[in-house]
Amino acid sequence: MPDLPQFALYVAAALLLAVTPGPGIFYVAARTLAGGRSEGVASSFGTGLGGMAHVLAGSLGVSAIVLASAELFTALKLIGSAYLVWIGWRTFRSAGRDALTVLEGGSASPSVGPRRAFREGVLVEALNPKTAAFFLAFVPQFVDPTVGHVALQFVVLGFVSVALNTLADIVVAFAAGGIRDGAAARPALIRRLREASGAAMVALGIGLALAKRPAA
Repeated sequence: MPDLPQFALYVAAALLLAVTPGPGIFYVAARTLAGGRSEGVASSFGTGLGGMAHVLAGSLGVSAIVLASAELFTALKLIGSAYLVWIGWRTFRSAGRDALTVLEGGSASPSVGPRRAFREGVLVEALNPKTAAFFLAFVPQFVDPTVGHVALQFVVLGFVSVALNTLADIVVAFAAGGIRDGAAARPALIRRLREASGAAMVALGIGLALAKRPAA
């Protein structure tokens, strides 16, 4: 492990990056606005697990292989992008359909639930090659090869970063959940929030599809 001052610097940098608004935070916020606080928290843990998959892959060199191959990088990002766009489109469509059902005297369809939100969070993050690029570019700067156990250092430092990201996402889920709860008495506003969250997920998917492979 790096010495204490270097580790403290790493934690400070990782914390700053964790609270900086990015695709992960926007995804969790959109998921919360669409399905409530429980789904937002579940998706936070899901993206955390997906992030750890990249950490473990990076420690084994798998991520480096993927990023070195234009074909593999493109395939992975297009799969992840399509999945995110599908989730967003489904959320957008269900918002309008539920609103029509309520107007006709029925009840809105249930949300996807925490378990499904968790699984979707895992896949969204695991299929994002930009996460792999982040860990391969950021974490090695703080690995001390003179100490040995380089792979283990990578995993520990990566876990710290993932934990901070997950904590920030949970805070966002609770904040977005409060906004949603405040609008609970206004079904039309809930519908607009769900439509906006669906559109946000589609936009994130399109952004992922346009991502360029990091230069070697």
